[in-house]
Amino acid sequence: MAQNPERYLDDLVIGETWDGEPFEITEADIVEFGEKYDPQPFHTDAAAAASTPFGGLIASGWHLNALIMREFVHAKPYGDTPILGMGVDELRWLHPVRPGDRLRIQAQIVEVKRSSSRPDRGMVRTAISATNQDGIPVIRLQTLTQMPARPAATGG
Repeated sequence: MAQNPERYLDDLVIGETWDGEPFEITEADIVEFGEKYDPQPFHTDAAAAASTPFGGLIASGWHLNALIMREFVHAKPYGDTPILGMGVDELRWLHPVRPGDRLRIQAQIVEVKRSSSRPDRGMVRTAISATNQDGIPVIRLQTLTQMPARPAATGG
């Protein structure tokens, strides 16, 4: 996707897609996030994780959400326009992510809607998913983002 310095609600097209760069999840990343934010044995201790239903260490779903946000910001699908999140719908963790997995984020604009009460802005709904190196979907969600509309031209 071509990088634009600034994009507006009016520039976005339903069906527009972009892919993030693949990235690897390491054991150290999983444990560090788990210890700080989701201290369950299957996120923090490989030996203890072996006796859980997952049979080994897995990444926290919240960790995956944070990684998706990072990748979305780096991809700059809206150019230099700041991302103002309004919410997340339909969040599903579909498959465990293990140390050494390589993930790729895919995103598609599924709705663009100008606000009727504040026509200087609107909402963009984006379907986001990630797959691992085997093409297995690991997470799916929809984000709601507020975007400014193109400023009206002023005559003089």
